[in-house]
Formats: sequence, C-alpha cells, structure tokens
Amino acid sequence: MLELISDNWIFFLLALAIGVAVAWWIFAASRRTRVERTEIAPEAESAPARRNQALIDTPPAAAAVTSAIPPAAPIGLAGAGEAVTAAAEPVAAAPAGANPTGDDLKKIKGIGPKLEKLLNSLGVTSYAQIGAWDDAEIDRIDARLGTFQGRIRRDDWPAQARFLAQGDVAGFENRFGKT
Repeated sequence: MLELISDNWIFFLLALAIGVAVAWWIFAASRRTRVERTEIAPEAESAPARRNQALIDTPPAAAAVTSAIPPAAPIGLAGAGEAVTAAAEPVAAAPAGANPTGDDLKKIKGIGPKLEKLLNSLGVTSYAQIGAWDDAEIDRIDARLGTFQGRIRRDDWPAQARFLAQGDVAGFENRFGKT
C-alpha cells in the first residue's frame, strides 16, 4: 500500500485538491445571502409590529368553540338530551307542495345512505326543504353533519334540490349530470 501511495502521490494530491475545491464551492460559494441593514427611525422602534396586529385584534378561538358545545345529558336519561336539543332547534318546515312521505335524498350528488339517515334524523326529508335553505339554515345544518361538514355548499345541495323538487330532471342532468 505504501508503494502505491509513493508511486502515485501526485494523483492523490490532485484528487484531494479537487475535493477541497468542490466542497468549498458547495458550502461557501453557493451562499449568496447578503444582510443589508437599514436604519430604523427612533419613533418606529416603539410601535408594535404591523404583522402581529391582526393576531392581537382577533378574538380568542376558545370563545367560539365553547358557545357551540351543548350541555351534557344526565346519566339516567340515556340520550334524552339529544332529543331535547333537537326539539329546541327546529328544522325549517317543508314549504307547501312538499312530499309528506319524504324524497329519495340520495339523488342529490354528495348524499349517500349514511348522510341521508343523518339528514332524516335532523328532520330533513324532502327536496323542497333543502331547496328552501338560506345561508343561516345551511350553516346550522352543516354544523351538525360531523365529518360531512362543507358538503352542502361544495356540492350545491340547494340548487340540486330545487331542480328535483320541481321535477326538472332534464335541467338537473344538464347542470349536475345523470342522477
């Protein structure tokens, strides 16, 4: 091994020099960050940073969450608290001409069997009800959909329901596709 190094020492020295040059280029020469310092006016130093002002002015997030939590039901009532809560917040009544037996809500894009059961448990059974929802009603129902939150506006359920309530299948299929 010593003979190999003594016979080819020039090549080892050249390889070492190339390695050092490449390492210097990667670590030192490629950094082109320059720090330029500007002088700050003395009166600006005492003012709060503008980027943090929005965080200071917003209300705490915990206040919004605590107001939406319903009270806990007593242990002996086994679910009666949910019934009382549901009775306290009535769902908008179906407009005149609504189907009293309920419509097949699964025809609305974005509503499957689980979501249909959930909507039925909330008192939503017809296309006319969904078609008559305003923004406040959408927000109220959407808050109770759990993992399905956001589907109402994303899939535009009220517009779909208005087509289906009127029996306009052709208009529905033109805008939303086959049922």
